[in-house]
Amino acid sequence: MRSRLPRTACLLRLVALCILLSHGAAYFGLTGREPLVFLPGHLSNEPATGKAHLKQCEQMVLSRRQKRLCRREPGLAETLRESVRLSLLECRYQFRNERWNCSLDGRGSLLKRAFKETAFLLAVSSAALTHALAKACSSGRMERCTCDDSPGIQHREAWQWGVCGDNLKYSTKFLKRFLSQKRVSKDLRAQVDAHNVNVGIRAVKSGLKTTCKCHGVSGSCAVRTCWKQLSPFHDTGRLLKYRYDVAMRVLSVTNVATGESELAGPRRHSHSPRTTDLVYLEESPSFCRPSRYSAGTGGRSCAKDTSCQNLCCGRGYNTAMRLTSLSCNCQVRWCCHVECQTCVREEEVYTCKST
Repeated sequence: MRSRLPRTACLLRLVALCILLSHGAAYFGLTGREPLVFLPGHLSNEPATGKAHLKQCEQMVLSRRQKRLCRREPGLAETLRESVRLSLLECRYQFRNERWNCSLDGRGSLLKRAFKETAFLLAVSSAALTHALAKACSSGRMERCTCDDSPGIQHREAWQWGVCGDNLKYSTKFLKRFLSQKRVSKDLRAQVDAHNVNVGIRAVKSGLKTTCKCHGVSGSCAVRTCWKQLSPFHDTGRLLKYRYDVAMRVLSVTNVATGESELAGPRRHSHSPRTTDLVYLEESPSFCRPSRYSAGTGGRSCAKDTSCQNLCCGRGYNTAMRLTSLSCNCQVRWCCHVECQTCVREEEVYTCKST
């Protein structure tokens, strides 16, 4: 009998499904079998309190245990939704010039397969959850965590000097508890999904840097305070996109020494995937024409000299003229005011042919 996928992989797969849906039909999807609420454009710096916080938790499609955690942690609901927003924006940005542009177009079939695209979605979802939780701690949006545990600095001092570090340690610990991470089953797909989830978490960890600030008279560095700070999530997205480009196709082999199954490259004597490698099981479709996996590339905008040839899959592209308005002839007026004229420019627009 085939073993069940671990809860972690299932939850992250459904988070990935959420990030591909438009704001008008948003799903949150940590357990995600039902539609959720409209995703916010931005979050307040102040966490929701009282009944507002409890209502947010009840609106989300979460397991009973996750809802209990949500109710006990004001600010968690908004943080979870912020992670979805991060994932959505970054995924669309990184794949803006690719045949698959991070849109399922109502088709959930992609996440049922083990393509490279599925690997990226799981990684960017887990990365966004890790990043958003760490940032929420340092910004004071969550009550049960605060600054990172940098040596030589007390939390009160950190808030005073504005050097509260991003609490990645708490973030990863809470994430594992929230997602109920357990030992990965022997199922090959489960192993692949769990591996890609951890690639996303490691990508966030790799961007953790030490930042220092000097305190002293006239800017002298008589006293220096240092703390941990995460890189912008765009840096994490760019790293994961690179991991996607060099992703490794794997299969399952048995370790002779331990008797345990493990992932390995398909070629004989090929090395096992590293902990930073995205992995997949089956080759992706071309995404050129409409299918159950994508809407195809017909009608997509492209750049004539850089992306049209690949994006349009050899079908060619249509050229049209478009009028655009932009600011021009700007001048600085005394004091501190900029005046601009509005100019209209005609430009060529290129879109892929459908046939």
